[in-house]
Amino acid sequence: MTLGEALRQAVGLLDDAGIASARLTAEVLLAFATGRERVYFHAHPEQELSGTEWLHYGRYLHERMQGKPTQYITGRQEFYGREFRVTPDVLIPRPETEHVVETVLEVARGAGRVLDVGTGSGALAATLQLETGAEVWATDISIAAARVAARNAAALGARVRIAVCDLLEAVTARSMDLVVSNPPYVPETARAGLQREVRDWEPQVALFAGPSGFDLYDRIVADAPRVLRPGGWLIVELGFGCHEHVGALLAGWRDLRMVPDLAGIPRVAAARIR
Repeated sequence: MTLGEALRQAVGLLDDAGIASARLTAEVLLAFATGRERVYFHAHPEQELSGTEWLHYGRYLHERMQGKPTQYITGRQEFYGREFRVTPDVLIPRPETEHVVETVLEVARGAGRVLDVGTGSGALAATLQLETGAEVWATDISIAAARVAARNAAALGARVRIAVCDLLEAVTARSMDLVVSNPPYVPETARAGLQREVRDWEPQVALFAGPSGFDLYDRIVADAPRVLRPGGWLIVELGFGCHEHVGALLAGWRDLRMVPDLAGIPRVAAARIR
């Protein structure tokens, strides 16, 4: 079978299975199966696949049609221009989280010590260390996630220290200039309405935050003043509909701002401790 034929068949299978962006998904998985860049397929559609390549490609397509996210099949996801390794032990980094990085670079670039709470893949921690040169610490309740984050930081040359603990509990008082977090914020009541790729494959501990979705925000905002130095910043990603609740939690802080995403939806909350 040629590359062109393999892609045509794959697009049809993915379309029939209701997979969004079927053409792009087919090309990404074929690139992973063959070890070639996607542009190669357009230049050489007549190229024959080897038996091994076709076997791998068929398996990847089957996994994707069963709902497994493409990123967990390839083990890769780009974030802020860098490639991160991802496994089902960590949430897949989203482009929306890049707004957290941009907010940090705008208001808190000079922070000397930074803490990323609930680091997951380490995308925020590693990116902030490389972009700012700060001393960066990260926490996660999952040992498996901490291992993924450590591997990503090492692969990228980012100096990140990682502690396994619940949120900020292992962090000493008055030790940080900046606390950032992309915490779980999906209400338990919204579970049934999630895409199956999210609901059935991504780690539950990284998704859900109690009946309201506010549980982790409440705990982080309550404990952040203990670990922040005077004038330190807290910057968190916001789930849809969370901005009013988080804004109320931060009402006693200074310089509160809500940063919208490209659709105008509040995506990041930032405030300074008094």
